[in-house]
Amino acid sequence: MFKDLISLGVGGALLAKEKVEEELKELIDKGKMSKEEAEKLIEKAKAKGEEQEKALKEEIKKALKEVIDEMGLATKDDIQQLADALNEPKENGK
Repeated sequence: MFKDLISLGVGGALLAKEKVEEELKELIDKGKMSKEEAEKLIEKAKAKGEEQEKALKEEIKKALKEVIDEMGLATKDDIQQLADALNEPKENGK
């Protein structure tokens, strides 16, 4: 389900990108915007999208960590600490 949600978001973003590019091309063709202005606008939108993607990833990580904590699941660090403790040399011949 999570993968489907991500795919849906990516698909929607691609459709929006295509639509924006079409609209900008029309504006350029009509002389209402220069090619340079359109390129700057696309770069600005791309940068904003990357910022939002980064923020979304952080929110997803935070939510997943909360779920893992609530479920009491062991993390990789927990398992590594246990493995290290089991592999420590025993003291006093025990």
